[in-house]
Amino acid sequence: MRRLTTLSFMLLALAGAAHSEPVHGIAMHGNPALPADFKNFPYVNPSVKKGGKIAYGVVGTYDSLNPFNLKSIRTTARGMWDNIFGNLVYESLMVRSSDEPFTLYGLLAESVEWDEARTYIQFNLNPKAKWSDGQPVTPEDVIFSMEVLRDKGRTPFNARLKPVEKMEKVSERSVRFTFNKLADREFPLILASGTPILPKHIINPATFDQSSLTIPTGSGPYKVKAVNPGQKIVYERDPNYWGKDIPSKVGFDNYDELSVEYFLQENTLFEAFKKGAIDVYLEGNPTHWSRAYDFPAVATGDVIKDVFKPNVPSGMVGFVFNLRRPAFQNEHVRKALATAFDFEWANRNLFDGAYTRTQSYWQNSSLSSLGKPADQKELALLGDAVKRIPKNILDGKTEFPATDGSGGDRKVLRDVVETLRKGGYSIKGGKMVNDSGVPIAFEIMTQNQDQEKVAISFQRTLKMIGVDLSIRTVDDAQYQSRSGNFDYDIIMKSYPSSLSPGIEQIGRWGSDSRDRQGSFNFAGLADPDVDRVIQAMLNARSREDFETAVRAYDRLLLAGNYLVPLYHIPEQWVARWKHIEHSDKLPLYGYQLPTWWDARAQK
Repeated sequence: MRRLTTLSFMLLALAGAAHSEPVHGIAMHGNPALPADFKNFPYVNPSVKKGGKIAYGVVGTYDSLNPFNLKSIRTTARGMWDNIFGNLVYESLMVRSSDEPFTLYGLLAESVEWDEARTYIQFNLNPKAKWSDGQPVTPEDVIFSMEVLRDKGRTPFNARLKPVEKMEKVSERSVRFTFNKLADREFPLILASGTPILPKHIINPATFDQSSLTIPTGSGPYKVKAVNPGQKIVYERDPNYWGKDIPSKVGFDNYDELSVEYFLQENTLFEAFKKGAIDVYLEGNPTHWSRAYDFPAVATGDVIKDVFKPNVPSGMVGFVFNLRRPAFQNEHVRKALATAFDFEWANRNLFDGAYTRTQSYWQNSSLSSLGKPADQKELALLGDAVKRIPKNILDGKTEFPATDGSGGDRKVLRDVVETLRKGGYSIKGGKMVNDSGVPIAFEIMTQNQDQEKVAISFQRTLKMIGVDLSIRTVDDAQYQSRSGNFDYDIIMKSYPSSLSPGIEQIGRWGSDSRDRQGSFNFAGLADPDVDRVIQAMLNARSREDFETAVRAYDRLLLAGNYLVPLYHIPEQWVARWKHIEHSDKLPLYGYQLPTWWDARAQK
């Protein structure tokens, strides 16, 4: 796609400025589904009476209340800026609807203005927007936030201003960002919804990059009530919260008190849930889901097991190869190891047959390449990269054949050995070695017992062909530290997917993030073709062109064998004590904890 010059961007911005009108919402493709006079999101209960409390639990620890700098990236208290429990303390200019692929509505910004080419965006702040100390949120706060995050923030916040040519206060309530040639069509939405706005009058830029337990001042619906480092944090709802009546916040933030307790192990967290010390348990283990809920509270109906079926792609979970290690730079080694994993054995013996093998990063959606042969538009976009993609992936067929479920299917293992032979390896003395006699030996770092079980099944299969796999299970703090520093051979990671993948893909697979500590480029990938297709996806104007680009991107990632694809479940499982309730309307992206409420407060 032809890039616009900086001069072209400036001219388009001037032309657009003359015709732009303030709007209540913006969408990545098309128009917002909700009208300007909408009262609330369709998946909330707008009549809920606020009150009561909820207790969440997580595995891990924390030593900071600043989620935006590099030193506290892995150990910040949950809830400050959180896509699961909600952004309790800090807020963005706009907020995403969970019932549309990628559409934003007003939050701190009451309305926005932009042009068709998206060369600029102007945020008009809500005059009611205030910090928890009563001071108004101003354009100066917005500009300050961008600058301090650029100078002292962590990835991805420190790169927010790279596509910005100029940011300026244009009135007492408005701030405008004019973009340069690095901007893509998604960037205005990321700027609006993915960037926290911070109070200039409170934060000291000189110390912003330090971990801190100082109680923060935010604009969000909650304030920090109590801090017990590493063990628990308690939030209390701000009765003077400025945004409680704006449409995008009606039906949210329903508890007077919200706490997050920390546990060293998942088993300990679950025991606390069984005793009622924790109100909600987010389940991700199918065996645990089918076998562990035989305690009395389930039988009496005091604990309810909810099954949600969102309309989103599968995502990808896998054993990720660290391409920074020389052994995994060999494409034949990666392909062979990915093929060797016996999903059928693991699924039957470890998971009661609950899982489906994942064969695409966007499986179960129109964005997936699975079952869709590459058309001429995809082939043109891929260009010479098409030569690297196996025919079966171009034809939309599965990459990994089903095994006999024995854990050592001989036919599959023969193919694995042949692939390794092409990569310069053969079995000598019971070991898989290269021409210099150096064996294939690597370590999988796991985070918990569930990951360890899957790794052991993989270890058992690879041992049959002389591949030496060791497993190291570490505590959460070490796991987060080593994964952030890319200190591992193989690591098990999850790549959630959405119906609107975008700039986060650069952080996962783009060349710019390969050597950036704290990024999510766990594979260490730096590939010009991948970078180019990501840019095509980000700059697509129509939904058709967007889907074409994502499918081409899917094929490139699958062809590279950068991980061992594992499995997924097309459902979400949550167990809750019955006094915690939720709306019957399930949005596109599944359950939304910030919209749930305490039934005891309704009496």
